[in-house]
Amino acid sequence: MAEIERIWSEWGHLAYVGAFLWSFFEGETFVLLASALGHATGLVNPWVLMVTVWIGSFLGDQCWFYLGRRYGVRIVRRIPGAEAKVARTIEFVERFGPVFILSFRFAYGIRNVASVACGMTRMSYFYFAGLNFIAAGIWAASFVAAGWFLAALFGAERIGWVLGGIGLFVIGGMIYRARATRKRPAPAPTT
Repeated sequence: MAEIERIWSEWGHLAYVGAFLWSFFEGETFVLLASALGHATGLVNPWVLMVTVWIGSFLGDQCWFYLGRRYGVRIVRRIPGAEAKVARTIEFVERFGPVFILSFRFAYGIRNVASVACGMTRMSYFYFAGLNFIAAGIWAASFVAAGWFLAALFGAERIGWVLGGIGLFVIGGMIYRARATRKRPAPAPTT
């Protein structure tokens, strides 16, 4: 938290450019901490932060969509084992289209991959852009509000510990899930 406070103190309004760039790629933790900082110190305007990360997140996903549309198939063919995984993801995108687009950014670590997969489908650029704009706004508002209210609930001094605990819980769940998946016996081949 102290690092983000230093950034906003030294950079002033240019720190919003950093928030834009961070959200272009991912940014959940940064947005939560910046919003919490705004509540605790008044250095960060939550409305400006929300609009900044909304636009950054939207444009980042549009970029990944374009890269998936333009280069996705060629890149996937070069990565061993990726074709089957991407095929399953594309099947999921085509099956749950709008719901998938509105929700994938809330699943940590798959946002960019999901946008690439959407780009590899027959989905139109404008259809994706419209739903992506709405989803980015929901994401930005959710994380700015969560950071703001978590800081109000736990205090600025403890927000780092709370977010760290949440992060450890999520990582622990992912590790548990990965291990449980590995322990399952492989399905018997059908003849």
